[in-house]
Amino acid sequence: MTSVKKFQVTFDCAEPERVARFWCEALGYTVTLPSEGKGSWAACSDPTGEGPRMYFQRVPEGKVAKNRVHLDVRAGTGLVGEERLATLEAERDRLIALGAVCVEVLYADEENESCIVMQDVEGNEFCLD
Repeated sequence: MTSVKKFQVTFDCAEPERVARFWCEALGYTVTLPSEGKGSWAACSDPTGEGPRMYFQRVPEGKVAKNRVHLDVRAGTGLVGEERLATLEAERDRLIALGAVCVEVLYADEENESCIVMQDVEGNEFCLD
């Protein structure tokens, strides 16, 4: 049996190009737009080929509930305590300048390190981890 090594994350959204440009800027990805059917879809690709492709497709209905799946943007990998929190807060501020919204800062406790719950430009939840 073959093992799948690559996958794509697909987002339903109202404005594919806007959401794709946010995520490309957030992750350092490159944007791909359709040559025909402008506005119907957009995609983001990791220029190194390591990360998953992200595909954004226009749908008529809006987001009405919490995501069942969300992205964890690994901005604080390997960091702990105050250094981790400061790194996450700096990334939060950068993403807010791009149009994201900070929902909640979850501070470290006895079991977990800090993380920050965010929303992208169309309200899709993601975490800075």
